[in-house]
Amino acid sequence: MMIAQITDMHIRPRGKIAYGRVDTNAMLEAAVITLEGLPRKPDLVIATGDLTDCGLAEEYEVLRDILEPLSMPVYLVPGNHDRRAELFAEFGSDGYMKNDDGFLHYTIEGHEMRLIGLDTVVPGHGHGEMCAKRLAWLEGRLAERRNQPTLVFMHHPPFSTGLADMDRINCRNGQAMSGVLRRVDNIERVVCGHHHRPITVRWGGTVGSVAPSTAHQVTLDLVPDNSTTFVMEPPGFQLHLWSKEAGLVTHTVPIGRFEGPFPPVLDADYPGHKVKAEAT
Repeated sequence: MMIAQITDMHIRPRGKIAYGRVDTNAMLEAAVITLEGLPRKPDLVIATGDLTDCGLAEEYEVLRDILEPLSMPVYLVPGNHDRRAELFAEFGSDGYMKNDDGFLHYTIEGHEMRLIGLDTVVPGHGHGEMCAKRLAWLEGRLAERRNQPTLVFMHHPPFSTGLADMDRINCRNGQAMSGVLRRVDNIERVVCGHHHRPITVRWGGTVGSVAPSTAHQVTLDLVPDNSTTFVMEPPGFQLHLWSKEAGLVTHTVPIGRFEGPFPPVLDADYPGHKVKAEAT
């Protein structure tokens, strides 16, 4: 099973760009082309929040149009730039997204790996939260499939990353969430967005990770008192490949067209040739 993770797309109304310089719509269109051009296509795509820049109904309409060419199912969770009502109004009819308790949580069933999508949004704030009600929902879902490998996906990381200014708007109550996850042993990964960088950490008795944005990236400065800035590093997404033999293996994929593939023609002086000759 292969899962593609896209995140932090920050879609704008047609003709507008983000932050005065980032054409986020065109960059997501390029991501879709790259996904569709992969030698092996993912079984599904998860999009881990900040789907739009302002949560406008028009932005969700543009998002649907851009994602339309994808030939596999796409599952969305909101980020702090999103608005639940507008998101649900556009994508609720797809059927997977629930709104029974005011949160857009859900599970994805029927695959080798079970997926649990979490809504960490705190309206009007940049940080996220796994409050007692959300933790109880998660604990209930984990109890249903204790023997099935499970991937949890959400927007705000519930763990520290060293990007201090971004960590200030992480998912709060992360320690309590870690306790919930540690009570089971089938969580393969907790994957997030929000930080616009590829990041990996051991956390909650499993592995936590953040995927790069399909658009702009957060500056990697790791200086505690610096304010967040962004850079136009190459955009990307991640592929999470599941197998019983290896578990979950993640590859980060740059978006765009690049020369190749080329066969690795070795120079005659390459030491490996000599080893091979000695062996024969």
